[in-house]
Amino acid sequence: MHIVSDQQTVMSQAVTVQLEEQEAVYVLHPQQIVSFQGQSEQREDHFMDIAGMYRKRKFIQSRIAGPASFLLGLPAGFCIQMLPITEGTDLLFEWKHILFYTEGMKVERRIQTLKNAVITRELVKMKFSSHDGVLGIVSNGPLHIMELHPDKPTYVDVGCLVAYPENAVLKPRVYGNTLASQYMNYHWEITGRGYVLLQTGKSDAQFAKDLEGDGIVKRVLREVIPFGNVIIK
Repeated sequence: MHIVSDQQTVMSQAVTVQLEEQEAVYVLHPQQIVSFQGQSEQREDHFMDIAGMYRKRKFIQSRIAGPASFLLGLPAGFCIQMLPITEGTDLLFEWKHILFYTEGMKVERRIQTLKNAVITRELVKMKFSSHDGVLGIVSNGPLHIMELHPDKPTYVDVGCLVAYPENAVLKPRVYGNTLASQYMNYHWEITGRGYVLLQTGKSDAQFAKDLEGDGIVKRVLREVIPFGNVIIK
């Protein structure tokens, strides 16, 4: 398999996947396939059954066999990054972050605790293992790798966590003083060995408005004037 990026970096917004004969990949978001070169019968779509937990939500994955090539694209702001999977890799992912994986990988499902599932709105994590495989990872903005400590906790915004080691211990937390904890999203307090993958394209509507020129004076007036959010645009 050969992967050609639209940029000269490990991260990209579009990649071309070229498959030789006897090679195949599974695409978990087939709607992101922009173009395909090959025989029609080389693409086979099937319903995914994620541990029987999504009976009312139908997920489709595509198996594409070589020799063929296809182009994958993502909306603006999202990135594709290839992650090698070798013996001993123990990262857990949400299915939504997996764009594709190479055939021959072992895919296992891990059911979250009810408390964690409520916070993340995802019940199942996915674990991939292989002697020599590749994952195509989707992230909002570039991926960042952060090493964990077995005793010293790392706090990560719930919406930014892409993958974490199976051995890690996660607890939903906020941190800082009272004011800080009142105005932050839930975070994971994580301890363990290995590393986590974080997506760095964090969405913040207020921050975007500030960058577009919405100054401090307007922000103060909105807070102190009755109905300021309605009157002051």
